[in-house]
Amino acid sequence: MPANQMLWLFFGFSGRISRAAYFLAGLLMMILVVFMVYRLTLAQESGSGGAFWETLLSAVMIASLWAQAALGAKRVHDIDKPGLFAALLFVPLLNFIVFVGLCLMPGTPGANQYGQTTNRPK
Repeated sequence: MPANQMLWLFFGFSGRISRAAYFLAGLLMMILVVFMVYRLTLAQESGSGGAFWETLLSAVMIASLWAQAALGAKRVHDIDKPGLFAALLFVPLLNFIVFVGLCLMPGTPGANQYGQTTNRPK
């Protein structure tokens, strides 16, 4: 996948993405955050490099919040709803239900107001 498409996928709010793209991109974000937490834990246990990993984890967490919002907005666009519905992903306890729903709910067949096809910038 070209770099500009990766940037759009994780940081752009326009267009639509499929259920599979949403799930896989979300899984990738989760793996990245878990890896960063793991590295931070190792660094703290060894007593060296903890500050570096704390800073890096903070940056990754901020980027992942933006990416989750962008992914959610594009997935909600695929079911022909405004991207603001993706804010439900940030409501504690409700976020898991919304995530599973977005992974299972089929998108609008064909074109809608948010794009012609899924997994492409509008």
